[in-house]
Amino acid sequence: MAVPARTCGASRPGPAQTACPWPGCGPQPGPGARRPASGPPRPLWLLLSPLLLLPLLAAPGASAYSFPQQHTMQHWARRLEQEVDGVMRIFGGVQQLREIYKDNRNLFEVQENEPQKLVEKVAGDIESLLDRKVQALKRLADAAENFQKAHRWQDNIKEEDIVYYDAKADAELDDPESEDVERGFKASTLRLDFIEDPNFKNKVNYSYTAVQIPTDIYKGSTVILNELNWTEALENVFMENRRQDPTLLWQVFGSATGVTRYYPATPWRAPKKIDLYDVRRRPWYIQGASSPKDMVIIVDVSGSVSGLTLKLMKTSVCEMLDTLSDDDYVNVASFNEKAQPVSCFTHLVQANVRNKKVFKEAVQGMVAKGTTGYKAGFEYAFDQLQNSNITRANCNKMIMMFTDGGEDRVQDVFEKYNWPNRTVRVFTFSVGQHNYDVTPLQWMACANKGYYFEIPSIGAIRINTQEYLDVLGRPMVLAGKEAKQVQWTNVYEDALGLGLVVTGTLPVFNLTQDGPGEKKNQLILGVMGIDVALNDIKRLTPNYTLGANGYVFAIDLNGYVLLHPNLKPQTTNFREPVTLDFLDAELEDENKEEIRRSMIDGNKGHKQIRTLVKSLDERYIDEVTRNYTWVPIRSTNYSLGLVLPPYSTFYLQANLSDQILQVKLPISKLKDFEFLLPSSFESEGHVFIAPREYCKDLNASDNNTEFLKNFIELMEKVTPDSKQCNNFLLHNLILDTGITQQLVERVWRDQDLNTYSLLAVFAATDGGITRVFPNKAAEDWTENPEPFNASFYRRSLDNHGYVFKPPHQDALLRPLELENDTVGILVSTAVELSLGRRTLRPAVVGVKLDLEAWAEKFKVLASNRTHQDQPQQCGPNSHCEMDCEVNNEDLLCVLIDDGGFLVLSNQNHQWDQVGRFFSEVDANLMLALYNNSFYTRKESYDYQAACAPQPPGNLGAAPRGVFVPTVADFLNLAWWTSAAAWSLFQQLLYGLIYHSWFQADPAEAEGSPETRESSCVMKQTQYYFGSVNASYNAIIDCGNCSRLFHAQRLTNTNLLFVVAEKPLCSQCEAGRLLQKETHSDGPEQCELVQRPRYRRGPHICFDYNATEDTSDCGRGASFPPSLGVLVSLQLLLLLGLPPRPQPEVLVHASRRL
Repeated sequence: MAVPARTCGASRPGPAQTACPWPGCGPQPGPGARRPASGPPRPLWLLLSPLLLLPLLAAPGASAYSFPQQHTMQHWARRLEQEVDGVMRIFGGVQQLREIYKDNRNLFEVQENEPQKLVEKVAGDIESLLDRKVQALKRLADAAENFQKAHRWQDNIKEEDIVYYDAKADAELDDPESEDVERGFKASTLRLDFIEDPNFKNKVNYSYTAVQIPTDIYKGSTVILNELNWTEALENVFMENRRQDPTLLWQVFGSATGVTRYYPATPWRAPKKIDLYDVRRRPWYIQGASSPKDMVIIVDVSGSVSGLTLKLMKTSVCEMLDTLSDDDYVNVASFNEKAQPVSCFTHLVQANVRNKKVFKEAVQGMVAKGTTGYKAGFEYAFDQLQNSNITRANCNKMIMMFTDGGEDRVQDVFEKYNWPNRTVRVFTFSVGQHNYDVTPLQWMACANKGYYFEIPSIGAIRINTQEYLDVLGRPMVLAGKEAKQVQWTNVYEDALGLGLVVTGTLPVFNLTQDGPGEKKNQLILGVMGIDVALNDIKRLTPNYTLGANGYVFAIDLNGYVLLHPNLKPQTTNFREPVTLDFLDAELEDENKEEIRRSMIDGNKGHKQIRTLVKSLDERYIDEVTRNYTWVPIRSTNYSLGLVLPPYSTFYLQANLSDQILQVKLPISKLKDFEFLLPSSFESEGHVFIAPREYCKDLNASDNNTEFLKNFIELMEKVTPDSKQCNNFLLHNLILDTGITQQLVERVWRDQDLNTYSLLAVFAATDGGITRVFPNKAAEDWTENPEPFNASFYRRSLDNHGYVFKPPHQDALLRPLELENDTVGILVSTAVELSLGRRTLRPAVVGVKLDLEAWAEKFKVLASNRTHQDQPQQCGPNSHCEMDCEVNNEDLLCVLIDDGGFLVLSNQNHQWDQVGRFFSEVDANLMLALYNNSFYTRKESYDYQAACAPQPPGNLGAAPRGVFVPTVADFLNLAWWTSAAAWSLFQQLLYGLIYHSWFQADPAEAEGSPETRESSCVMKQTQYYFGSVNASYNAIIDCGNCSRLFHAQRLTNTNLLFVVAEKPLCSQCEAGRLLQKETHSDGPEQCELVQRPRYRRGPHICFDYNATEDTSDCGRGASFPPSLGVLVSLQLLLLLGLPPRPQPEVLVHASRRL
């Protein structure tokens, strides 16, 4: 019988004056009614009035159907619950698997995870590992200081006098533009043979060290050749260290001159474009070369600073920011008559990656105008440094001023703020080529324990923006042994391909004296470093005994994670450390903030909390119970934590001693091993084994079939007591193979899956077995063969009852293809085992539903059928309620999971949308469910994402960053003799030599910007069940067109049952909730810095020494070129005959040893 069509003109169809034939025939409002989907909250009587009119819907003679009553829909929900429970009881085999474990009780023992003992043992093991590296570091630093002290400086040293392996030589020979191609291989450069070493993930030579020299430093300079001469002796110390500790990875000496000598030798990993690597800008070098810094950068933007000079200043500031680490604090301001911050930051902020990005973007917006006012700039800077109401480094304090010149010395400002103690160092930078008197700038630096630098052109930027570290290192050098303390860095990407590492650093001091009785030298020679791969630290942590949802993590004093299962950077930038905060690695809450603070403070602790966790596929949120236990790692700045769910307090350990009658027999002869063989799959179901490191000689493979083949072949040779195998993993795998085979034998084999429209049944275990029955179902099995990395497995452990998992669909992809009944819905549940007073969950079982068949079954279960094969009949004079089967043209019935994803629908055209976020299917209804608290939204940010490169914004053909003079400039003779013209020429010259490396984006310098992904921030949004648990009726009210719906949670599942009228009116369409990940700039940095997260700086600070000699504070002068010289050089450029000078390395005179 047809249902009369509804129109948008009236609030309800049918004549309004008709009364309901019997009391209570209309839907009744459920408890906890919420406000409608849109518009302001309305008075209660207005909210209820539509519901009171619901009995008017059934009009005899006009319509034989009405919207289902609440008790009817509750009845449908119970039928759905009973059907799911019945299928899982018959085929899931939860009870039978419990009995199988108990029947095989003699084959395993129950072990306990004791959190405090575990975390203390792991912390001790990590401490021992790092201590061995510390001893090697100390031997290297002591040897380096002695070698340099004994070295005699040679003024006449030549390149051919020094023989070494140039790590970049091979790459330069491959470069057709390299000068070494023209001259052939240098006689002073060694040619080496290399062997592949899996520990280094590289080809190495253990008999030599390698040397890397930055691109912008001339290898043949006297300073560099002397440096190469004395550091050669380190080779033997490197080798002796490796003899004492074969597990050592890269041993590196980073010199203050820019030379890097590392062991073992390996060719340099040259990028596709320009090699920007300079050891002095590496995170580990910066951290080891000086104590933490509070820095204020002030930039002169008066009218005289224009064109190229302003461009040089902007680039210089960006390069200066790159010399800062997360232990430092910084602010940047511009000044003319007044001073103002260039960004939204009004005080010193941590020099982390995101804050520095804000500065770099803001600096590009600086505009030159007004007159120079040094006083305004310095007063602003001193006020910033004197602000004690903010978090800061509280160690070295400095002001960096960039200007083109001026006459004012602002002595009154220094007298007021900095004298006589001179606690703030002042560094001045004269930028550009000009005729100004630089004496005031020199005086400012010398009078305030700083240094004066000149940046006449682009070639001087990188060198001169990092040389200030030498000055900051003076108190450290003068402190002697007191300052010889090993520091451990943040996590960062190794430049030689080792992956994520931390580095132990130790400064190396110059112990020479200028003469008998003279003051000792106060220069830092460089920093010694030894890498420790994160994977080596991870191997010290328990993994499979903690269960799928237990893990170990570690953080540093900044709260950044050293270890964490969610530390997975998608891209790496060797110029920046990997800084993922613990509160960003997990979903932040007050309990975790408290735990983080306690760990940073170096305390021990234990706390059980209720918290939110993301699923492995990042589609779901679960509220779970977790136990956190933490202790400090002594002799380091790290703290170690252990996270355990209550059900992971105990775990199974196989005890197969009764089966091992003769240890000489291979494992393949053990009982139950035969059920791993493919020949058994047809009768026992397909077996996937977790790709774990069962034995050292086991070849890994991403193809599980191939991995199983490799495993079986190895087991034919290995005995159960083999030392090369992990007996815990191996024996548990064999145990679970037999356990799951018995489940096949007792439950699955004799059942007809087709009777209940099942595509497969399965079981997965902590031991690493996933058994899928029947064998043919394995062809469509897409879950991870490692149960600990399978989302269904981990969620089932954390949730009681049955967890539905529809196939994953993205809105941008084409709908599911329903062919050959291959699309299935997983339903899984954890097997809880009680042995005495010990409870654990060693396995997960489940079924795979046939989507189409269960969609039809869903319609029948949510219908008014009284007989299995006959739908309810409704005559013209009788009243019936609509149901999900007969009235599917007017009634929408769906099952949605706890993440808001469609699981089943009574609408055939929606079957191919199963697995999509429901807002993409019915935005209006999903918004109503959210507004009525059936769902709660959680938003967070992924700081480790990778994004495709953005198209370049500059579409012009001119080289980026080149100053273009105006017509007036060309007509002005004075311009041709000015510093601007000379500087322009230098820029063009350097551009020809270095291909504009100073402007190259780091990502572009490392590889093609068209193909290389860059790191970015992605905003993630997940939905999870809200506070409403009861059955609930509501109206979606949107003007003259409304929509009834009913929603109810299904007991013992993660499903929401929703019945609603189908939308007929376009004006009912509301805003769409978004769930998919979107590109974001992250939270507003300007707001975040107002409430910074708790952190602590390093425990040591060396910023003052009474014996420091500050007389070396920089000297220099500008020499404007003659017109004749300039014109000649310009003609050389125009004729295509550019000179090819080797730029001399820029170092202080005192660097001459």
